Amino acid sequence: MQLLTTPLGIVQRWRVYLLILFSTILLTGCSGMDMKQFADTEPAFDLTEYFKGKTYAYGIFQSRGGTVERQFKVEIDGYFDGDTFVLDEDFTYDDGETEKRVWRITQTGENQYEGTAGDIVGKAEGRVVGQALNWRYVLDLPYGDGSIKLNFDDLMLRQSENVVINRAIVRKFGIRVGEVTLFFTKTDPDAGNTL
Repeated sequence: MQLLTTPLGIVQRWRVYLLILFSTILLTGCSGMDMKQFADTEPAFDLTEYFKGKTYAYGIFQSRGGTVERQFKVEIDGYFDGDTFVLDEDFTYDDGETEKRVWRITQTGENQYEGTAGDIVGKAEGRVVGQALNWRYVLDLPYGDGSIKLNFDDLMLRQSENVVINRAIVRKFGIRVGEVTLFFTKTDPDAGNTL
């Protein structure tokens, strides 16, 4: 107990207090966007109406420093399977790698959704306000010989009947590690071409 009352002990105790304070500030500064700002915006985002049928997306992943690490195209087929809405996504990356993700989405309340997919940990939670859809989920991605779990906070904004823009903040342990930006369209503007 003497250690805490000596000058060295007091300095160590203050270091711990400062570390806790800065950690709290950092983590609370990472909280999601205030969706109220989209309350009266148009066009209203109806998830199943927009994504039903074919949808195409083009996107990039940027590191925390802003470097574009990957570019990709996604072909999406949206359909109902009973009361569940399915989004069947086929990714093609600029290096030729391909990936598939199948979302199963259910409406849990007015403007509230839950989603699952093979690489999603637990359930994704989605909420619609006006033209905006916010998805929050943990994605288990292949990394080296194993995998890494990353937190995604997606903000999708419906710009028109045809266009949605998506910005996802990617975090690990509450620290921002990158960002995904996607442009969705109902028509394939690059028909016949590949990345």
